[in-house]
Amino acid sequence: MAVAVALPGRRSRAVLVGGALSLLLCLVGVLHLGIGASGVGLGDIADLLAGHGESHTKDVLLGARLPRTLTGLVVGVALGVSGVLVQGATRNPLAAPDTLGVNAGAYLAVVLVAFTGVSLGPVPAGGAAFLGGLLAIAVVHLLSRGGVSAPGRVLLAGATVALACTAGAEFLQMLDVQATRGLFFWGNGTLMQSGLDRPLALGVFVAVVAVPAWLLARPLDLLALGDETAQAMGVRVERIRPAAFLVAVLLAAAAVSLAGPIGFIGLIAPVIVRQLGLRTHALLIPAAALTAAAVLLAADAAAQLAVPPSAVYTSEIPVGVVTALIGGPFFMVLARRVSTGDADTGAAVVVSDRRRAPVYAVAIGGGLVALVVAMALSLRVGDVEVSWGQLGAALFGSAEQITEAVVSYRLPRILVAAVAGACLAVAGTAVQAVVRNPLAEPGLVGVTGGASLGAMLIIIAVPSAPLVALPIAAGVGGVLMLALVVAIAGGRRHGVRGGLDPTRVVLVGLGAGATAMALVNIMVVSSQMNISAALSWLAGSTYARGFDALGWLVVPALVAAVLVAVARPVNLLALGDELPRALGLELGRARLLVLAAGALMASGTAAAVGAVGFVGLVAPHLARRVVGNDTRRVVPMAAVLGAVLVVVSDALGRWLLAPTEIPVGIVTALVGAPYLVWLLRRTKEL
Repeated sequence: MAVAVALPGRRSRAVLVGGALSLLLCLVGVLHLGIGASGVGLGDIADLLAGHGESHTKDVLLGARLPRTLTGLVVGVALGVSGVLVQGATRNPLAAPDTLGVNAGAYLAVVLVAFTGVSLGPVPAGGAAFLGGLLAIAVVHLLSRGGVSAPGRVLLAGATVALACTAGAEFLQMLDVQATRGLFFWGNGTLMQSGLDRPLALGVFVAVVAVPAWLLARPLDLLALGDETAQAMGVRVERIRPAAFLVAVLLAAAAVSLAGPIGFIGLIAPVIVRQLGLRTHALLIPAAALTAAAVLLAADAAAQLAVPPSAVYTSEIPVGVVTALIGGPFFMVLARRVSTGDADTGAAVVVSDRRRAPVYAVAIGGGLVALVVAMALSLRVGDVEVSWGQLGAALFGSAEQITEAVVSYRLPRILVAAVAGACLAVAGTAVQAVVRNPLAEPGLVGVTGGASLGAMLIIIAVPSAPLVALPIAAGVGGVLMLALVVAIAGGRRHGVRGGLDPTRVVLVGLGAGATAMALVNIMVVSSQMNISAALSWLAGSTYARGFDALGWLVVPALVAAVLVAVARPVNLLALGDELPRALGLELGRARLLVLAAGALMASGTAAAVGAVGFVGLVAPHLARRVVGNDTRRVVPMAAVLGAVLVVVSDALGRWLLAPTEIPVGIVTALVGAPYLVWLLRRTKEL
């Protein structure tokens, strides 16, 4: 999708818009200074400026308010200019430092440095963030060799890198239990500062780095006409595009090192400015900087007003959660316009030829043996190690009391992990069959986010509701979210109803998932829930699950069995639109039912073990490579592989840092994210 080059704008419009944005930023900045938990208002600050204020007001203003507002200005300007440069270099209005993985790469680098115990100042920390962001965008470039001509693939590559980096950062921070609270706020972006030193130092850095952006304005205008046209007009595309990325990464890294990864600001601001009629980059760059700073400060003010900190509960909504709540729907609307060309061809779900029956029997048998071995090993490892002899004695009822207690505690959660993994794998198989995209894991298309939202609504709004209400609410949330994603991705464009573009479904799903998780985070903070417990649930955990949790998985397991029984129409869905209709299949109804089945399985499982991601991506793909594409064989094979994956991940989570447990969702993400990178790389070569 190209960013159109504007006709020469009227000077009066530029002056009017620039003046209005400047005035808006001043108003928002002043209001932002007057908001906080200390009770100091704008009147008190005015008295101080008039020379007769209290010393308490001065302490609050210089120690908290001014650093916070200045941080919002610096971060907003940095992300706004960075967004303009990235969108100009890619000619893609959906591209931004966060959607291309730059913010997440910088975030991972900062966390990695902190994990090593090295204390860095603001500028060296920004250097580490720059290296992380630079590495992230380099990986995105390698994964999307089609470059700007394939906007959907660029965004998928960016989302993949962002998921991998975020999973790595969360894993590192999970290693320190005391850092769990900091994970929530820093990982979601916050403007809180303890002094003026850091925002002032990085503010100077941003001002210096932003200067070269002006020099790129004219070449980026010409680049919007296409590479060949730009080269014909004297632009050295091979230099201008990397230079734009370099400056953009520097600015984004400065923002991340100061306030954490704040998403969607670099996406929203340039789009808003274009809607105001400013198209040339010489005008876009300053206008987007003003807009981004105003939006970020307004979001932070809204976060403080929505859940004001109190003497009893000092937590507040991170500003990154509010920007995700705004930016998620924004991203969905923009993604709806993306044309990827995959609507008619699908995205190569078919990866293997049909396998003969003996091969299938051997594969299933080998998978079941692997599952039994994984479950046995999982019974042994943890904070208390159980020997093979003790394990055998416990299974036959002749072990010591403590050994029997340990095995009795671990056995239910291992069974829950196995069934949950199987259900998630089959859910991924169902969703991929409909959207014809091997990347369409339930978590990536918004199902897990919708399920989490539904479950959290029940927990907070109806705390006395019976336990059975939780999986029902999660199921309804997942189904509704998937229906919304499919409706938006498959809606009419230019008055014509197109096919179900598999890449667009994933992009819209990413926006829907971000919106849902922003709402979940807001509910967690506003209801004053235990953040550590909520994070463990959201990250996916089998901790303390008993046999009763297996009851919640009965419905997802039954739906998975039904999917095998209706294998023929599911197989036909992979053939596109025309052939299934010619064979008598009611395509719309079949797609709806299979999608509903996938959403029920994924959301019902999420209610039992939380948001465990990537199982629905890895297991179906591996299963197709082993047993071919027939749903009657793919579903059982994927179920076995999914069970093995989650059981092994759960065991690793208990063993690596025993007695501290790593949530199983973090471990599956560490496995699944690199697999997603490999899969994206491989599908490019098909």
